[in-house]
Amino acid sequence: MSLLEAVVLGIVQGLTEFLPISSSAHLIVVPWLLGWEQPGLQFDAALHLGTLVAVFAYFWRDLLGMALALPRAVTRAPMLLRDPGPGWARAGRTDPTPDHQARLALLIAVGTVPGLLAGLASQGAIEGFFHSEAHRTRAIVVIAVLLAALGLLLWVADRTASHQRNIHHLTWRDALIIGLAQATALLPGVSRSGSTLTAGLFQGMHRADAARFSFLLGTPLVLAAASKAVLDALEAGMSGSEARAFVAGGLAAGLVGFASIWGLLRFLQRSSTLVFIVYRLLLAAGLLALAAGGFR
Repeated sequence: MSLLEAVVLGIVQGLTEFLPISSSAHLIVVPWLLGWEQPGLQFDAALHLGTLVAVFAYFWRDLLGMALALPRAVTRAPMLLRDPGPGWARAGRTDPTPDHQARLALLIAVGTVPGLLAGLASQGAIEGFFHSEAHRTRAIVVIAVLLAALGLLLWVADRTASHQRNIHHLTWRDALIIGLAQATALLPGVSRSGSTLTAGLFQGMHRADAARFSFLLGTPLVLAAASKAVLDALEAGMSGSEARAFVAGGLAAGLVGFASIWGLLRFLQRSSTLVFIVYRLLLAAGLLALAAGGFR
């Protein structure tokens, strides 16, 4: 892999990991369009580490607060997981207790379980289909269908959402529903941020708060995936040129990822998700047309 390829794919990862347009799909589609080899697990490790650093850099206060609140979360879990009540939620009040960091940590733990179980059960089969040369055209078609399907679902969610609840209004049931949505993002074309943002909107959340919870919820799974990929990369070993490419890709993913988080949270404070929906539908139509025309 050349440095140019590494930087391009790092930029693609940094943008698409946080925008609701599916990073896993783009890391398959972009090399397919440009005639490049698919990046291997070692390079995947570099990209995941880059975007993970971006999340920690942007949300370090939230993550540190939740980490420090873990003892309280464990000892007071039954009380903290009780529904906060519809009255103050409808009024738009913030969490009335000083335990919101501990409660948020518990909600993220609840929401992480479905994705963790789904990953353990199906990751091998999913990678075998979507990253196999034998299934390349069929994989592109499936990705296109998933891009369009989630795009339409996101449109419905954004149009029908009440946009009245913030991140502190979430219940453990909301966290579980959003976590189930996150589990579907194992399929390239769905998008972790897209599926969780859609689920959050269906739960009546403000767009920016739904995106914020989406990023925090994804942190444990991204950390687990990055750790596994790094261990696999260390076990396989790499040459000097590979190491340089991986560092370049990881840096590009981290820098662009931080900018993507910053930009998306501000964009969603004043705008709808329509631009991402249109992009998903146009990309899906283009991929289907190329696949039908026998491209590559």
